Amino acid sequence: MKFTLSWLKDHLDTDAPLATIVETLTRIGLEVEGVENPAEALAPFTIARVLTAERHPQADKLQVLSVDAGAGEPIQVVCGAPNARAGLVGVFGAPGAYVPGSDMTLKVAAIRGVESRGMMCSVRELQLGDEHDGIIELPADAPVGAAFAPWAGLDDPVIDVAVTPNRQDCMGVHGIARDLAAAGLGRLRDIAVEPVVPRFDMPIEIRIEDAQGCPAFAGRVLRGVRNGPSPAWLQQRLKAVGQRPISALVDMTNYVMLSYGRPLHVYDLAKLSGAIVARKARDGEEVLALNGKTYRLDSTMTVIADDAGVHDIGGIMGGEHSGVTEATRDILIECAWFDPASIARTGQKLGLTSDARSRFERGVDPAFLLPGIEIATALAVALAGGEASTTVCVGRPPDVGTMVDYRPQRTRELGGVEVPEQRQKDILRRLGFQVRDGETWQVTAPSWRRDVDGSADIVEEIVRIEGYDRIASAPLPRAAGVATSTATPEQLAERRVRRSAAARGLNEAVTWSFIAEAEAAPFGGAAFALDNPISEDMKAMRPSLLPGLLAAARRNLARGAASVRLFEIGRRYLADGERPTLGLVLAGERGARDWRRGKPGGFDAFDAKAEAMALLAAVGARVDNLQALSPASGVYHPGRSARLCLGPKNVLAECGELHPAILKAFDLAGPVVAAEIYLDAIPAKRASGRTRDAYAPPALQSVTRDFAFLVPQDLPADALLRAVRGADKQAVVDVSLFDVFTGAGVPEGQKSLALEILLQPVEKSFTEEQLKAIADRIVAAAAKAGARLRD
Repeated sequence: MKFTLSWLKDHLDTDAPLATIVETLTRIGLEVEGVENPAEALAPFTIARVLTAERHPQADKLQVLSVDAGAGEPIQVVCGAPNARAGLVGVFGAPGAYVPGSDMTLKVAAIRGVESRGMMCSVRELQLGDEHDGIIELPADAPVGAAFAPWAGLDDPVIDVAVTPNRQDCMGVHGIARDLAAAGLGRLRDIAVEPVVPRFDMPIEIRIEDAQGCPAFAGRVLRGVRNGPSPAWLQQRLKAVGQRPISALVDMTNYVMLSYGRPLHVYDLAKLSGAIVARKARDGEEVLALNGKTYRLDSTMTVIADDAGVHDIGGIMGGEHSGVTEATRDILIECAWFDPASIARTGQKLGLTSDARSRFERGVDPAFLLPGIEIATALAVALAGGEASTTVCVGRPPDVGTMVDYRPQRTRELGGVEVPEQRQKDILRRLGFQVRDGETWQVTAPSWRRDVDGSADIVEEIVRIEGYDRIASAPLPRAAGVATSTATPEQLAERRVRRSAAARGLNEAVTWSFIAEAEAAPFGGAAFALDNPISEDMKAMRPSLLPGLLAAARRNLARGAASVRLFEIGRRYLADGERPTLGLVLAGERGARDWRRGKPGGFDAFDAKAEAMALLAAVGARVDNLQALSPASGVYHPGRSARLCLGPKNVLAECGELHPAILKAFDLAGPVVAAEIYLDAIPAKRASGRTRDAYAPPALQSVTRDFAFLVPQDLPADALLRAVRGADKQAVVDVSLFDVFTGAGVPEGQKSLALEILLQPVEKSFTEEQLKAIADRIVAAAAKAGARLRD
């Protein structure tokens, strides 16, 4: 919400300096995002008179001017403006002045051989408008040599305030002035509503057929208007806050909206046929809006229409067909109240935003319907002339004024601030609340504060005006002794796995919990979708962490990253609840090029498995007992992925190479490997005290033995390792696979798996007989798994 300082003072009688106003706005909850003063950028420019204008000797379209800038000696300026002439009073920029509209700094220069010592400026060059046909022409009595900006009334700072969604009353300058007055920064000026005497009866019928979407509709006709440009003061105010002046009548509606938060619309009466009706749109109806775009409507949307068709997307944007022009002579002023939820849904469906929508979806003051149309009528007559009809108001706006039972002690109990009762009453009454005394006060909210619902809201109003800085700092109570950890086992597990992932060279990513429905579909679809998303790309609650990580990988690879190693800890949103999960994605090259290894290869499924196993071990899972089972879910490549399970049902993780269809959907070139660890599926560790046993290295030398087994081609190596590991649980402390071979000497349909087995004696060193017995048990256990010792 932008407004100028002078605009604010039209509504607030105050002598407070700008700095105090800005500080107070932020203090009372209206955060100031910026303050700009156009005069600061135009400070170097002065008013000057052209003394003579001679033809340039080397160019037909240029003139050599002699300019009096109030400095004494005339200044020579080369100018190409067609309206430059002797006697013209304009705006002069001397060498060293920065021209904002041209993004250049003036300097003494020769133009076609003639020295020019400055510039006579146009409107566009000073960013005061789009006109660039000639230089600025000022009145003949403008003071030569004076600074241009203060003389032109441009020394008027523009304040930009961030208005939160619950403060619909501050979407107009008057509401902001009310808050400042309540904070003690002056007196709120009363709204002057001067009724315009009607000269004839309302000539057009107004009806409501959609009472839910448009409960109330007020209208008034003006005849004999002259819709020319709006006056300079109005244009200047609108330009200052980023609005483009269009015509007197359109500028009037924008001025009322920005001043009082009351959107309006003006129709050319000659372009309407029959009654004006607020109704639901019909499926497939179209309207060409004022922004030049055509919108297809449906039956959930409220529109304003006549017998010929739709003229207005209710509360959002008017139609181009019935808009006013310079030729307009009779108009209809619309001042309606639209349902906020309906406005928000319609705007979202159409992807259409406007100043009117931003106010109606917050909730416009329903009690300002008739005052709003009276103000608009008076201003329209003042700007464009004409005579007014009677006002017709159809329907009834919703009831306003929530009454809340309130105890003054609640300010201390909830807000932590001791505010005297009389001070509380003064604050509330200045904000427009009605207060009825008693042991329990009855506080009635004003019509413009539909956000007030209970006593906590009353406390908030009092405390923000009194000042949050008055809340005393108080230490929280603390039990005696050493503080104990407040982190839950789940939180501690997340910390450990996060640190482990970072230590392994993975980079942590934080992605949105909301994704596009198309991105969720390959992962089983979203169990939950937002009714009012920020955009369609953020509508579905993610069923997996991989879509966000894959999108991040794609962005990094597209920007030249050779290798991407990302992980994220977050929540998956499934039908049965939120599931804490760690996801990781590996894409691109496994490592950098090296003179010993040459060009690096890409990641494979075993890289993803290694990361998953290491992180599961870090979080306390018994990885020695894990089984790698197939198949994994459909997002992974069949045959190059697995589920890591404790038993057939308890799935702790999935890992492997992603399916080509997934890579295509995310525009990635493969291979890309990934894993998801389901943190809530990992069994909790048994309580074993707060300390662990000291590490005691084995007293006896370990023994390593290698075995080579022939196994069926489709037998997973993990099955053989598990069988061997269980052959002698006391002696066999580790089993690892160090070679896989197929080819000469290996029968067709089989493969050779070479294992390194670490044996650890406990009480005394192994004898040859003991080693042979262990070896026999290992071979027997392998045979049960379908393996035989290779000759």
